[in-house]
Amino acid sequence: MANLSGTTIMLTGAGGVLATAVAQELVDAGAELILVGRGENLRRAGDRFPATEVLELDLGDPASTEELKKYKVDTLVHTVGAFAMQDAHKASPADLHAMMTANMTTLFHAVQGVLPHMLRQKEGMILGVSAAQAARMSGKGAALYTASKAAVAAYLLSLNDELRRKGVRACVVYPMGAIDTPANRAAGMAWEAMIDPRGLAQSIAHALTQTPRAHLSEVKVYPDA
Repeated sequence: MANLSGTTIMLTGAGGVLATAVAQELVDAGAELILVGRGENLRRAGDRFPATEVLELDLGDPASTEELKKYKVDTLVHTVGAFAMQDAHKASPADLHAMMTANMTTLFHAVQGVLPHMLRQKEGMILGVSAAQAARMSGKGAALYTASKAAVAAYLLSLNDELRRKGVRACVVYPMGAIDTPANRAAGMAWEAMIDPRGLAQSIAHALTQTPRAHLSEVKVYPDA
């Protein structure tokens, strides 16, 4: 079991399937949570988990950055994202904007919000979730999704290289398969071929506990099948 006592962690995408598993893991590890999300999912998360703050924010909006700057955060765990399939030759500029906003822009705004405090205290951790397609640099039928998740990975790894000597580390997590969610089961995916959200959450918590001299900057998590 990870020990995150005394750590304030901002969790974005609160109420989503992965974020719910992560929240449970972080609470069990003793962390204090700031939950960020939208709508009914956020309200359910706020009712279920103890949190010092519950913030309803659209992280696609640049104004969210200024709101996040009000809070002192030791760690950011960013789970916001979206997936879409489409033939590359049928993709529109609107499709590109939607994928980049959901997967990359939200991360950028969240990081810009928490980073000033981390730099002042000379310590911090930023973790984001990419995708198997980005790890492989290929996503047949999902070129825009793959590109947006590759941007997530490149951004986080660049942050890690730029900021680790200032006390701030970054890590990118690649689920190397679909996550076991009700939507994916409804789509006909076999449960044994999907990644258990709680297991993925445990991997995330493990990455958060590593020391600066032995930290993880990339984590790939696989299903059994």
